[in-house]
Amino acid sequence: MGKVFVGRTTPLMRYNQDPMIILSGGTGTPKLLAGMRKIIPEEDMTVIVNTAEDTHVSGNLVCPDIDTILYLFADTIDAEKWWGIRDDTFATNEALRKAGRREVMRIGDIDRTTHIMRSELLRDGYTLTEAISELARRFGIGATILPMTDREVATHIATPDGEMHFQEYWITNAGEPDVLGIRIHGIKDAAPSDAVLAAFDNDDRVIIGPSNPITSIGPIIRLQGMRGILRKKHVVAISPIIGSAPVSGPAGKLMHACGYDVSSAGVIECYRDFLDTFVIDSDDLEISTSSGIGGVEIVRADTMMTSVEKSVALSQRVLDLF
Repeated sequence: MGKVFVGRTTPLMRYNQDPMIILSGGTGTPKLLAGMRKIIPEEDMTVIVNTAEDTHVSGNLVCPDIDTILYLFADTIDAEKWWGIRDDTFATNEALRKAGRREVMRIGDIDRTTHIMRSELLRDGYTLTEAISELARRFGIGATILPMTDREVATHIATPDGEMHFQEYWITNAGEPDVLGIRIHGIKDAAPSDAVLAAFDNDDRVIIGPSNPITSIGPIIRLQGMRGILRKKHVVAISPIIGSAPVSGPAGKLMHACGYDVSSAGVIECYRDFLDTFVIDSDDLEISTSSGIGGVEIVRADTMMTSVEKSVALSQRVLDLF
């Protein structure tokens, strides 16, 4: 087998793997993919991405989770924030603010071109899947990046101040309001796209990244027929929680509001009916690896991906599970 390298000094064995599917939301899963793409060819990866956090800003469709994946594979991601483009400027956003128009999201100038191109493609009759495929082609990306559905869905958070779109809750209100419940508008009528179904026809290995199980992965597995599809696959998931605290983001509040324990055991409950193996952090002592939960195999690894090298190491551990 050949070797690939991270930086100048770390040799890595390249894995010979059958194609695989990765379910992705926000920050956690892209960090995993940053390591995985060092050891398996991009062309062997299909990333199915949450679209329930998409929103319109200044007339253009913003797909935050998809764009993070696009920029990761295009090598332009701002790896300090894990959203947006590295060294982007914000002149348009600032000009709009000075003119009295405050955007829900702080969008960079180069980032905004992606939203404009995607929105133009959609206005020209492209489906979202087709538009993302075209953007990936223009960015020179080898991986297959698929929106979970071509139907419009939107996650709304019920709070004491009323119901609000996820982006309003998380960005405008900094995730501070109490969460009374979660509604995903349009999810009952949403099915996986034809491209997603075709990917599952071809690939039997599925990784669920360490993204929020309620608002990042949750909408994907709530699509019509998705749980049934996953029950027929070999599914490995990585916990986004250590002990009783999420690694990042509002997963704790959201899990509690949905009646799940804020723990890795709670995440297993979200995925129990189709999950084969669950990866928890080495420092998470809430679960015994010898007992498992409901027939789910439990394994330990360092899941704190604070560097590309750590992301690679976790990716190697996950791939070994197949």
